[in-house]
Amino acid sequence: MSDRHLKIDEKMAQLTPLKPGLYCVATPIGNLKDITIRALETLQQCDIIACEDTRISRKLLAHYGISKPLWIYQDHNANAKRADILNAIRDGKSIALISDAGTPLISDPGTKLVRACQEDGLYITTLPGASAVITALVLSGLMSHAFAFVGFCEPKHMHKWATFDGSLIFFESPRRLVQTLERMATTFQNRNVAVVREITKLFEEVKGNDFESVIAHYQAYPPKGEIVIVLGEAHIDTTPSTEAIDDALIKALETLSIKDAAHMVATMFELPKKEIYTRALMIKEHIKSRISKD
Repeated sequence: MSDRHLKIDEKMAQLTPLKPGLYCVATPIGNLKDITIRALETLQQCDIIACEDTRISRKLLAHYGISKPLWIYQDHNANAKRADILNAIRDGKSIALISDAGTPLISDPGTKLVRACQEDGLYITTLPGASAVITALVLSGLMSHAFAFVGFCEPKHMHKWATFDGSLIFFESPRRLVQTLERMATTFQNRNVAVVREITKLFEEVKGNDFESVIAHYQAYPPKGEIVIVLGEAHIDTTPSTEAIDDALIKALETLSIKDAAHMVATMFELPKKEIYTRALMIKEHIKSRISKD
C-alpha cells in the first residue's frame, strides 16, 4: 500500500461515520487529482457507490485505494434501480452517487433519484467539485455574468436560445463538432464562439473567435476527446438611428428651446450633447426654412 493510501486510511479512522442518506459526489473531469478531500473521505466511508460505468469508476477508486460495492445507476436501469437505492437508505445505508466525470445530475442521471429521496424525507447532500460546464466557461474568456447550460445540442431547438441575454454552453461529440458549429453560425450570427476540449487533461485546448475561423481550424484538424462549446453573449447594436434621433428632436423642439431639446435627447440616447445640439440647430433651421417658403 502506498504512503498516500496509508495517510487516507489513517484519516478515515478519525472520522465520524456517515449517516444514512444519499451523497452526490463530484468526481474529476480529467485530471484524477481534481477531487476534494471531503469527496475522498465520503467515498471511503460510504456503504455503497452508485455509478454509471463500473469500469470508469474503478479507475478513480483504485487510484485512491478505495474499494466499495458498486451499483450501476444509469439511464437504462434507473427506474428499476431507484427502488433498491431508496430501500438501502431506509435500511441505514449511506450511498454515494457519482457520474463518470464531474458533478452528478449535470447532463447525467440522478435527478429523479434525488427527488424521490426528498419525497421520502431521506437525507441528501452534495459534495461540490469539478464541473465541465463551469470550467469551460472560465477557459473560454467569454462573459460569465449570465449563462445557461443547454446540454447536448439539438439543432431543431437552437432557435429557442437565439435571444438569450448571456453566454450559452453546450456539450458536443468530436464527430459532430464541425456540423454543429456550421448550424450555430446561422442561428447565432451575432455571438463569438469558443471550443474547449480535453479540459484538465494533457492536450487541453481552447479555440475561440468568430465561427468562420473556428470552423476552419477543426476542418483542418479534426478534434478528439471531450468537447464543450461556449457561445458568448449576443452583440446587439443599440446605437440609435439618425431617423430616431431626428424624430425625437423634432418632437422636443415643439415645446423646448434648442438647448433644452438637445439636452433631453442626448440624455435619452446617451449621446454627446455637443453632437446632438449641432443636429438640433440644423433641424431648427430646416423647419424655419420650410415655414418661410410656405
